[in-house]
Amino acid sequence: MPFIDGYIQLNYESDVNEYMATIFLARQPIYNRKLSVFAYELLYRDKVSDQADVIDGNRATSDVIISALMDIGLENIVGEKLAFINMTRSFLVGELPLPLMKEQIVLEVLENEVPDEQLTSGLESLVEAGYPVALNDFIYTPKFDRLLEIAKFVKLDVSVLSDQDLETHVELLSKHNVKLLAERVESQEKFEHCKNLGFDYFQGFFFCRPQVVIGKRVEGNRMIVLKLIAELQNPSVTMDDLEDLIGRDATLAYHLLRYMNSAFYALRIKIESIQHALTLLGTEEVRKWASLMLMLRLSDDKPKELMLTGMMRAKMAELLVASDQDAKAEQYFAVGLFSVLDALLDMSLQEVLDTLPLTEEMSSALSTHSGKMGQILQNIKLYEQGNWDELMNLIDHSAYQKAYLQSIKWASEMGSNI
Repeated sequence: MPFIDGYIQLNYESDVNEYMATIFLARQPIYNRKLSVFAYELLYRDKVSDQADVIDGNRATSDVIISALMDIGLENIVGEKLAFINMTRSFLVGELPLPLMKEQIVLEVLENEVPDEQLTSGLESLVEAGYPVALNDFIYTPKFDRLLEIAKFVKLDVSVLSDQDLETHVELLSKHNVKLLAERVESQEKFEHCKNLGFDYFQGFFFCRPQVVIGKRVEGNRMIVLKLIAELQNPSVTMDDLEDLIGRDATLAYHLLRYMNSAFYALRIKIESIQHALTLLGTEEVRKWASLMLMLRLSDDKPKELMLTGMMRAKMAELLVASDQDAKAEQYFAVGLFSVLDALLDMSLQEVLDTLPLTEEMSSALSTHSGKMGQILQNIKLYEQGNWDELMNLIDHSAYQKAYLQSIKWASEMGSNI
């Protein structure tokens, strides 16, 4: 699930034939005005070149549908959210069949489609059958008036429209019963502008970019949380220290017991005390669990996807060094988790690092991607983006694919249990 600096790359590996069964599918979240995930757009990635170069549009759309619905499973990619999928004319006019999951699939009409009678009639039939329609990269001209009566969503590329053009489009579209979706929103300022104009949904990278505020300080309660996180990183911390740390916070103690009672452990014994729970978990597991809990507290006003990204990176980093006896897996885990702290706190990364007494290796890994720890973090980020050109000779693709899938599953399960 992951996420942040670009598209998510979902890879599925079959035991039958590793090369032929490898599926590449990009996913990008779509947010509502409260920055909760409303839907995901699923995008084609070529199996051979690992790129989005589309030569045959019908095949690309077919690959996305088959990969999402049959190979991976829509429930594993979007859960109960909507899935926006680009559709070619052949699908929209009935020449090629569409899947029956009309409750979850939004049909995106590409910007280069000619709104002639055949397309309009096909879309009307699809809407009548229950499929919602979105107009992609929309630029208004009167010839689209009939499509605006059919569509449920209109997507505007806010990176290419001037502020004046954007306002004009919003005014024109307000006369139609459509929901406005701003795509390619790449800054907090652009997000706020679109929100003020009345857009309903947002797609882009704005949620992972920290807002630059000169002289901004961390709020009091967040500073306490950061101090607790810092204490957890002390390599000499003892079980007694951890008990004292968690015992200061009734909410932490409560969630510890709930966590121990979750499907992750399904214990058949009664937990007698915080110390008992900590002993059963072990020092390193407690560090991980408490760090996750505290990070979640920092993310109260942020998209859940951001926190899940940190969790995914943490687990993936840990898995990638699991067989290296010289690596301290818990530090790799922490670096992956902390890689989203700047976005969670709307602070520069250096400001965040100044508050945490991390080792020099961990700090450098986060700030400059230096050292083995930093290289792995950078590789994980590139893998999220599907940036295969840079990764070509740097990684064992099979190992990264396996770790990535495991980390997605772990982050999703952990997210539902803490």
